[in-house]
Amino acid sequence: MKLGLGLYKHMLTSDNFRFARQAGATHIVAHFVDYFRGSAHSDTDDQPTGDDWGWGLAGDAERLWTLEDMVSLRKEVEAHGLTLEAIENFDPAHWHDILLDGPKRPLHIENVKTILRRMGEAGIPVMGYNFSIAGVAGRTTGPYARGEAPSVGMEGPYDKPMHNGMVWNMIYDPDAPEGTVPSATHDQLWDRLQRFLDEVLPVAEEAGVTLAAHPDDPPMPTVRQQPRLVYQPSLYQKLIDLNPSQANKLEFCIGSLAEMTEGDIYETIDTYSAQNRLGYVHFRNVRGKVPTYKETFIDDGDIDMIKALEILKRNQFDGVLIPDHCPSMSCSAPWHAGMAYAMGYMKAALKILGC
Repeated sequence: MKLGLGLYKHMLTSDNFRFARQAGATHIVAHFVDYFRGSAHSDTDDQPTGDDWGWGLAGDAERLWTLEDMVSLRKEVEAHGLTLEAIENFDPAHWHDILLDGPKRPLHIENVKTILRRMGEAGIPVMGYNFSIAGVAGRTTGPYARGEAPSVGMEGPYDKPMHNGMVWNMIYDPDAPEGTVPSATHDQLWDRLQRFLDEVLPVAEEAGVTLAAHPDDPPMPTVRQQPRLVYQPSLYQKLIDLNPSQANKLEFCIGSLAEMTEGDIYETIDTYSAQNRLGYVHFRNVRGKVPTYKETFIDDGDIDMIKALEILKRNQFDGVLIPDHCPSMSCSAPWHAGMAYAMGYMKAALKILGC
């Protein structure tokens, strides 16, 4: 197994690549979406949480990520002794009508195909994505972790309807008319995913790129009156079974899976890693279940993270693990300190297990 670090768009800098190497990482998972664009979020090192209007503004609908963007980032990452493993999340501006089944869906399918082809040309092997209408919404921040460290959690269900012009917890059309997005059904959402996979997976295979699906975060049956896709562990199997392509894999978030109200986290890890269906792993710890859970330091939650690693090793998972996110620490560099703590734990655990 390999130790990686995930970096938001504005954090893709030489200083942070050096930090990653210093903390023991060999791989980078990069976010090309700027979640904080146009938002009032005061700390862009922290996770975006947003309000009823979501995180911020989606990107430029007229400009896809270019091959030059991808190659330039890969070369800069490699210049620091690292490997660019994945891009995480499509920009809502480029694919919102795939999620909403809107009139621009054919154009947005072509957008995704173009991005996957460019990733293949650039030598970036994995595209992480979250097939969700509401996106990562309804989370709160507070002194939830050990020593009152700031962290993220959930304080109860969040089902306020989405404003028109929103999808995936971002605003893609600031000029949309007043009103709210009609609720879809679970069957409609699964049908949208089925069509998406059937259309884009052949392109991903040809490009040599794996699509890796994140489970719902938070894993509620509905968020903002919109259905969720993978809110119980067994639904990951349904996703895999939709299309047998080996490019159809999982962005395997152990924290989100542990927050679910059904299943055993260790059986879940065993089930999907034994199928060789893990694209890469979000390796983080939590306490509690939805709708009231809290993210913790990596050694202080409900999950025995060493046991989780032992299962991954037994099933010969040799991909990348990233902390994803973690509590901040009380110092002048809260994000870096929190990440360094998590990375040190992971590095030591991998060494002890001979991974």
